[in-house]
Amino acid sequence: METVGVVMDPYSKLQQLHDSMAKMTKTIESLENDILETLKENTELKVENQLLREKLDKMTAKSTEPIIKTQSGLESLRQIYNSGYHICNMYYGSHRDPSSDCMFCMDILDNFGEKKKPAKD
Repeated sequence: METVGVVMDPYSKLQQLHDSMAKMTKTIESLENDILETLKENTELKVENQLLREKLDKMTAKSTEPIIKTQSGLESLRQIYNSGYHICNMYYGSHRDPSSDCMFCMDILDNFGEKKKPAKD
């Protein structure tokens, strides 16, 4: 006896292909989310590492020149911001849209190292 293969009609083939593509799309979306979370965590760790290095340098430095340290800290923050990450407390460490500025980050960069003067009545 000869075995006859199951012949699927075109609609069933299309439906099977559609189901396969839907599963693949879900898998891709899941992988994208995992990658985005990993990139976000990596960025947060880079920022934290940079700030910890600055803190360590500050603690071990023999020189007590606040202007140089402030400028060094400002330059580090500016570098982090320019590389596409937030430095503000609202979105700290998250990726930012490079085509637009964050007003919170810009406020930090504009006022970095300035001591607030007490308000006069």
